[in-house]
Amino acid sequence: MRLLIGVVSVVVLTALVLTLSCARQEEEVTLMLGGAPAELDYWEEIITEFSATTGIPVELMRQPADTDQRRQSLLIPLKAGESDPDVFLMDIIWIGQFAASDWLEPLDAFIERDGFDLAPFFGDIIDLADKYAGRTVAMPVYIDAGLLYFRSDLLTEYGYDRPPDTWAELLEMSLEVQAGERKRNPGFWGFLWQGAQYEGLVCTFLEYAVSNGGLLVDANGDLVLNRDENVHALRFMRDLISDHAISPPNTYTEMKEEEVRSTFQGGNALFERNWPYAWGLHQAEDSPVRGKVGIGLLPRFEGNRHAAALGGWHVGISKSSNTKNAAWELVKFMVSREAQLGFTLRLGWNPARRDLYDSEEIAEQAPHLIDLKAVFENATARPNVPYYSLLSRALQQKVNAALAGSIEPRQALDEAQQEALEIAERYGRH
Repeated sequence: MRLLIGVVSVVVLTALVLTLSCARQEEEVTLMLGGAPAELDYWEEIITEFSATTGIPVELMRQPADTDQRRQSLLIPLKAGESDPDVFLMDIIWIGQFAASDWLEPLDAFIERDGFDLAPFFGDIIDLADKYAGRTVAMPVYIDAGLLYFRSDLLTEYGYDRPPDTWAELLEMSLEVQAGERKRNPGFWGFLWQGAQYEGLVCTFLEYAVSNGGLLVDANGDLVLNRDENVHALRFMRDLISDHAISPPNTYTEMKEEEVRSTFQGGNALFERNWPYAWGLHQAEDSPVRGKVGIGLLPRFEGNRHAAALGGWHVGISKSSNTKNAAWELVKFMVSREAQLGFTLRLGWNPARRDLYDSEEIAEQAPHLIDLKAVFENATARPNVPYYSLLSRALQQKVNAALAGSIEPRQALDEAQQEALEIAERYGRH
C-alpha cells in the first residue's frame, strides 16, 4: 500500500511539474526579426524591458540582415503551420501575401477588447498597408517614404527661395543650376533618382504616376497599369534622361539608393530622390554637403497631389501561435510611444506614430523628423496583393525598358498590364 501511494504521489507530482512547465512554455513569446548588429542588440534591450514589465518571457529568434533571407526564413515555419515564431516583422510588401495565405492573426478583436487607441498612428498608413480584406492584420513599427533632398545653398545662390512644388518647377530649376554648375563641375546633374531594374524602380514609378493622378490598382481592386496618367508619367521619367538630360544616362542601368546617395553626397547634383536613411549620412562630419541639404515633398504634376512610396517594417502575429494573448501584449509594447521613441533616438528609425513628430523629444533631439510628417501623410502604398512579387517583376522590366528607350511608354505599360492580368488570373483575381 505504501509503495502504491508513493508511486501515485510521484506520478501526480510529475504531472504537476509537466503542467506548470507547459504553462510557462505556452506563455513564452518567440519574436523573429533581423537587422544590423546594433539593431538586434537594441531589440534585446526592448524585450528585456518588456519581460520585466509584464512577466512574459520572450525568446528572440535572430534573422540575417538581408531582406530576402529574412522572408525565406519566415516562409518555412509559416507554411508548415508551426507555432513559432509567434511574432515577427514583415517588409510592407509581404503583408498581402501573408494575409492571403491566412498566416496572420487578425488583430481587430484584440484592439476592440483592450480599447487600443489607433488615433496616434498615421491612419492612412494602417488602412493602406496593415489591413487586408477589411481586417487589421499588422501594425507599423517604423515607416519609410520617398522624399526630395535638395541643395539649399545652391537654390539660394541661383535665386530660388523654396524647393520645387511641381515637376515642371524641378525641371526648370535643374536646367538652370546644372548649366551654371557645369562650368566648374562637368559631372554635375540636376536630378538623381532610382531607375535601375529592381524593386526601387516600382517605388519611383508609383510616385510619378500617383502625383499625376494615376494608379496601379483602382478602388475596385482592378489592375490599371496602362491608364493614360501612368503613361504620361513614364514618358516624363524617360525624358528626364533622354530629352532634358538632367538625369544621367546610367539612371536606368545603375542608379539604386546608394548610387544616388553617394553621387549627391559628393556634391554632384541639385536634387535627389531617396529614403530618409540618407539624411544622417548627408549630415555626417565627413560629408561634403553637410549643412547644405534640405528635405521636402517630392514634386507633383500640376493639379494633382504629392506622392511618396511607402516603405517600412510591420509586426504581425502568426495564425498558428499558441500564445496569442501574450503575443498581442508584445505587439502593443513594440508600437507604444516609449518603444517608438527609443527606436527613433537610438536607431534613427522613423516612428509610425504621428504624435511623436510633434513631441518635445523629437524637436530637441531629431528636429529633421518634423519635416517628414508631411511626407508620411502623403504616402502611397504599393499594391497590397498576394502576387505582388510577380507583379513587381513584370513592372520593373517594362518600365526599365521604356527608360532605356527600347520600347515606347504606352507599349511598355500595355505589355505590363497584360502580364499582370495573366498573373492575377492564376491567383483567381482580376
